[in-house]
Amino acid sequence: MTTGSSRTSTSTGAGGAPGADGISTFKGEERALRADRLGTSGLLLSVLAATGPIMVVAGVMPTTFAVMGIVGQPLLFVILGVVLVLFGIGYAEMSRHVHNAGAFYAYISRGLGGTAGASASFVALAAYSVLQVGIYGIFGFEVAGLLATYAETEIAWWIPALTAVAVVGALGWLKIDVNARVLGVLLLIELALVVIFDIAAVTDPGPQGLSLAAFDPGTLTGAGVGTALCFCIAAFTGFEQAPVYAEETSRPHILVPRVMFLAVGFVAVFFALSSWAITVATGPDHVVGTAREQSAGLLFFLTESRLGGTFTDVLHVLFVTGMFAALLSFHNVVARYAFAMGREGLLPRAFGRTTGASGAPGTGSLLQTVISALVVIAFAIADDKPAGDPTAPVLHLFTWGGNVGALGVILLMATASLSVVVFFARRGAAGAQAWRLVTSTLAGLALLVIAGYTVKDFDVLVGTGPGSALSWVLPGIIAAAALAGAVLGLVLRSRAPGTHARIGLGNEAFRLDKAAEDES
Repeated sequence: MTTGSSRTSTSTGAGGAPGADGISTFKGEERALRADRLGTSGLLLSVLAATGPIMVVAGVMPTTFAVMGIVGQPLLFVILGVVLVLFGIGYAEMSRHVHNAGAFYAYISRGLGGTAGASASFVALAAYSVLQVGIYGIFGFEVAGLLATYAETEIAWWIPALTAVAVVGALGWLKIDVNARVLGVLLLIELALVVIFDIAAVTDPGPQGLSLAAFDPGTLTGAGVGTALCFCIAAFTGFEQAPVYAEETSRPHILVPRVMFLAVGFVAVFFALSSWAITVATGPDHVVGTAREQSAGLLFFLTESRLGGTFTDVLHVLFVTGMFAALLSFHNVVARYAFAMGREGLLPRAFGRTTGASGAPGTGSLLQTVISALVVIAFAIADDKPAGDPTAPVLHLFTWGGNVGALGVILLMATASLSVVVFFARRGAAGAQAWRLVTSTLAGLALLVIAGYTVKDFDVLVGTGPGSALSWVLPGIIAAAALAGAVLGLVLRSRAPGTHARIGLGNEAFRLDKAAEDES
């Protein structure tokens, strides 16, 4: 039996047996993720959990108001929603032709070739990994704060952070439908609490009443608009993950596009209304000043006066559970990217096998658990400042990870938009898909503009001075990942053309091999 990612045999070697659809198994491990594990609701909840609704409302929104001084944040969410719907039109159509846990890099390889796909695979792995690891910083900080406030127990932030690493790592080995239930419960509760705040803000508005000033295009002026777009687009990160789970659904050609549009539509409307509710609660003329005064405590400050201390205490707890849901969601995505890359020879073959009865990508899950633990430990060793100090490494972990990861995802979406155009043009379907190619082009251009602003204003995004080396070192992580993947792709094209030709094929490679063997 051949154990490589691109070839399989229906004969049973030592320890091996043929699996469904000709996909071989080896000592209980399979080269394919288990199908029929997720339906529409499970897939939607898994995707939405990564957006972290309370994280965005309590963290991203106050920061955008305070740092950028942009009152029209609700309108930015609407604009970004339109851009991402345009992106999703071509991306969703691509998902009908490509079913691969490698999502972004699989799509890019189909349009732009295996070398571009290899480069994208490393960018995706790095981007989602740092996004997840960054959340451990703010998670540990918040849990330590809750214990100090309510249990009068002082512990270092890295203790709950490492505990979360272990728990998330354990859940990553379970069936994806079990994970979906955990994510679903946490997500629905936090959504309910944010909706309650929105209603309370609207029924008890600030000094300017139910003002719609935040939706006035005139509020989107000044040098900070581009950077504000960078902050806000990070809130959408997660909707594009639906294709990652394609192999684990029964009808990926139907469910994946449906979930993507449901997710981006819901996120755009939900965040637009919630950010508007904040402007209503404070008054549009006062929202920037209040956000600068209250910082990350803005949401809790507003709920305290309207909904009382008990509700605010519950919201603090759900802020933590919401972060945990996002941690688990990103962990699952990284594990599946590692699985897809291992299966196709972009990572060691061990990553391309599922483990045990759960059918989970166990080795990929373990990889992300180890990386998370090492990064948290490194920041814990470097953390020689009080947790409340804005320069403390624990807070840098969240800020740096979030912005580096968001930059990577933006660039992947822009490249995927180009890939959609090339994919259908090469198939001779440019005429039939003309309107989708137009929307993909428009979305790609808009995303490139946002990526340009992200790189240009990276010192603002991560809170460093304009002359800081971090303003180019941190984005350099994404550049280094892209370069490493491209070099690997070129090496494979030269030394292993068969492997290179199969980058992005996923399960199709197994079916092609089996068909060839049957013919012979």
